[in-house]
Amino acid sequence: MDCIIQKAETLDRAHVMQVVWDDGGESLYPAVWLRDNCQCSDCYLDSAKARKLLLEALDVNINIKGLTFDRKKVYITWPHEHYSEFEADWLKKRCFSRQARAKLQGELFLPECQYWGSELQLPTLDFGDVLKNDEDAYTWLSTLKKVGIVRLTGAADKQGEIKKLGKRIGFLYLTFYGHTWQVQDKINANNVAYTTGKLSFHTDYPAFHHPPGVQLLHCIKQTVTGGESEIVDGFNVCQKLKEKNPRAFQILSSTFVDFTDIGEDYCDFSVQSKHKIIELDDKGQVVRINFNNATRDTIFDVPVERVQPFYASLREFVDLMNSREFKFTFKMNPGDVITFDNWRLLHGRRGYEAGKEITRHLEGAYADWDVILSRLRILRQSLKDPR
Repeated sequence: MDCIIQKAETLDRAHVMQVVWDDGGESLYPAVWLRDNCQCSDCYLDSAKARKLLLEALDVNINIKGLTFDRKKVYITWPHEHYSEFEADWLKKRCFSRQARAKLQGELFLPECQYWGSELQLPTLDFGDVLKNDEDAYTWLSTLKKVGIVRLTGAADKQGEIKKLGKRIGFLYLTFYGHTWQVQDKINANNVAYTTGKLSFHTDYPAFHHPPGVQLLHCIKQTVTGGESEIVDGFNVCQKLKEKNPRAFQILSSTFVDFTDIGEDYCDFSVQSKHKIIELDDKGQVVRINFNNATRDTIFDVPVERVQPFYASLREFVDLMNSREFKFTFKMNPGDVITFDNWRLLHGRRGYEAGKEITRHLEGAYADWDVILSRLRILRQSLKDPR
């Protein structure tokens, strides 16, 4: 940005500052917000990018005592002679207009979402390139955010490769199954994934109040027959359900469902949570799917008359997931790593035959969206402003 201030003045008895820009645009800034965000060393710790000013010390009815400006800055004197300077670019970025706020929120949270169905062309990158090159790492994470899934090829067919991706983004998400976990047929399995049977569409860990945002699965060994992976864009299916049966959508987005997970692995655990299967934000947009039929509890905390309508709604949702329009099926090869949005995609697996030896082995891990988006913002900034 290279913003130029044409004029700055106070309004509303000096409780608001108006800036007129050289492009003809105007911005309004409340005095209390300006004082709260003073950038001087007494009010702001630049080394931490954090506010030092205490809210207890803020006069919420403050007005501006003196205001001057030049093309690149405004200079404010406050009561009790405190002094603040604000740069033009800094102010313009934080303009309170609807358009400016929407633009900044888009830059911060990257909300763009590309829906897909059975026609998906699976985005694919090289595992080694993602580890070595910032451009490839940025493409990986930005595509993961937009499409919801990226396949990485060329990893070694041994354990430990996923930890390298964890270091690339920052760190992995520890759960009761460990920092990483081995998906293979196990005796006395403590998770249905550790069997050879079919896995229906699900998200992982709705038994957590904050389920992991991203899942990483590395194929180390693959069975000859069976074991295909199945995925579906849950957000796209929700949109279809809302069009086809608004009542079912309303039930699944308003009914709290109990989930549980009890066992022993990394340590012993007894996890319990309540989620709406379709989670909406304050604008009514779907932000997360919480559904795992295996860990959906036998306890169901609803009035008896709401039970059957819930099951009917859930069955319609699941039937849509399994329709040819939405389901995408593929088979992982040794060395493949799939990374996908666990809040958006539901995934499953076709069954395969058990053998005397392990015939299929995946190593899995989780990452948090906060960690992913942090690395994505840092990569974007470094690629835009290399030093």
